[in-house]
Amino acid sequence: FFISPCPAKVFSLKSGFGVSQPLVDGVLAVSDIYFRLLSAMSKLDDVKPLSKMGATGLNWSASGGEAVALFRDKYLAADGIENVINVLRALEDSKLKDIDFIELDGCISGCVGGVLNIENPFVARARLRALRRYIPVKCNTLADEGKSLKYYCWEEEPDFKDVFRLDGSRAEALSKMIGIEKTLADLPLIDCGLCGAPSCRAFAEDVVNGVIPSGVECPKVKENKQ
Repeated sequence: FFISPCPAKVFSLKSGFGVSQPLVDGVLAVSDIYFRLLSAMSKLDDVKPLSKMGATGLNWSASGGEAVALFRDKYLAADGIENVINVLRALEDSKLKDIDFIELDGCISGCVGGVLNIENPFVARARLRALRRYIPVKCNTLADEGKSLKYYCWEEEPDFKDVFRLDGSRAEALSKMIGIEKTLADLPLIDCGLCGAPSCRAFAEDVVNGVIPSGVECPKVKENKQ
């Protein structure tokens, strides 16, 4: 099971993004399990470390962390979906020719700003800065795992999907727009992200496009019924 800060990770892990078969059985939101575990964690006497991480790895959770880990000067890091779109447009227009690496995070501040987290992203980044003062720059490498680099690569190239086009046929696209509005009318419109989609409208679009199987309800709607 993967503990996720972000609906995008929920979708990619469930759909097997980049791999032939999904690597996890299920995904848990940080916000769903944190308070359930908090009382139990305070009673632990012998806490066993399950992983080791250096300051470089810790930085990955915030925007710009991956780029800094490469120790390159010519990089660009952007967060927030609107900023990401603007950078991608500039890249398509060949305006970013002197950049060696581009890091893009849909969530503000990076993974710490995921909607499934519980902490304010700016407070989280401040805590990360404090934590990295007391740990080494690097604690492990890929070579320590004893696996080849091929193990960490995509097994298959992700398919491009034009998310701004509902259908190639105008008539079918209009029909889907009507279906989306009907589906939206039954949703809470709070964009909680528990369904795995970034917003209620995105959930409605996935339902109409068949990405989400028919009969699957919004978690909030299902909760209210119960």
